[in-house]
Amino acid sequence: MIGTSVPLNRGNAVMVIALLVLCALPGMSWGHAFPDHSEPKVGSTLSAPPTQVRIWFDAALEPAFCAIMVHNADGKMVDSRNGRVDPSDPTLLSVTVPRLPAGTYLVIWNVVSRDGHRTQGTFPFTIK
Repeated sequence: MIGTSVPLNRGNAVMVIALLVLCALPGMSWGHAFPDHSEPKVGSTLSAPPTQVRIWFDAALEPAFCAIMVHNADGKMVDSRNGRVDPSDPTLLSVTVPRLPAGTYLVIWNVVSRDGHRTQGTFPFTIK
């Protein structure tokens, strides 16, 4: 019925407020950690090789269940195999890399947020 309205009583008002709160906090309801930004930036072309690859996430990570790797165009792992969550910033995952030659590289990450949800992904970067 067009033009019909629902009377706003106390029960309906509580449901409307609860719905608005849930809609305003979608990150809390999903519970997954997703990348916020990275160095090098996703898809970037660098004139100088980085000394490390870092990814900041939008939620705290569970260090025991997180990994980050860097592979060259041949699929060979080229990082120092010391990926870790930063003890002073639980949203930062990083790995050091030796001096990398020109080429395209693929960062592969896999994390578990503190609430137990797993996410994973990849992104490339290129060194001139």
